[in-house]
Amino acid sequence: MRTASFALAGLVAGALSFAPAASFAQSRSGARAPVASTPLFDITPYAGYMVFGDFLSGPLGTSLSNAPAPIYGAQLGMKIAPNVSMIGNLAAATSDIKIGVPILGGLSVAHSSMVFYDAGLQLDIPVTSAYGATFSPFVQAGVGGMHYDISQSLVSTTATNLAGNIGAGADIAMGRNVGLRLMAKDYIGKFDFQEATSFDVNSGTTHNIALSAGLRFSF
Repeated sequence: MRTASFALAGLVAGALSFAPAASFAQSRSGARAPVASTPLFDITPYAGYMVFGDFLSGPLGTSLSNAPAPIYGAQLGMKIAPNVSMIGNLAAATSDIKIGVPILGGLSVAHSSMVFYDAGLQLDIPVTSAYGATFSPFVQAGVGGMHYDISQSLVSTTATNLAGNIGAGADIAMGRNVGLRLMAKDYIGKFDFQEATSFDVNSGTTHNIALSAGLRFSF
């Protein structure tokens, strides 16, 4: 969690230092200063639901995975071009780790708290409808990490793995500098069994899909 906080703090500090530097460069070159009402930053608190891929797939249809669970988080964006933004994301979820057994279903073996953090780029595709409402699809790609705190009775362990991600969604304008954001995001990575258990187990690559909705505030 500390690593995630440092990563987002660095992104915010870089964004805040970039804005005055850009304005100063424009004034020195004689270029026109940007219009004050043009949003440079945005922040989107969101909540949704996440479906996890299998850590392991065993014989006879058995598997080890997290149960589907709610997810909540926030994304910070900074415009670096008219339709391109640098983004930082922090999210969290809690779920039971289950062994999937045919006929019997899922058997809970532990509890996990997860933190997802990443940084990347977003490409906006503005579209204006005939009624004047702005509908803006977007795509995202980035890289970050997935941190697990796993507990079972008096035993606890942690694991952190690298994760790439891709996402897509749309922003729907609701008012001045406020909009509804709908998004689907896939976190792609491998669970680190070596760190969590000290056993050298080669897990498969998992796709963890988060579907979310939130309010996007631009400023």
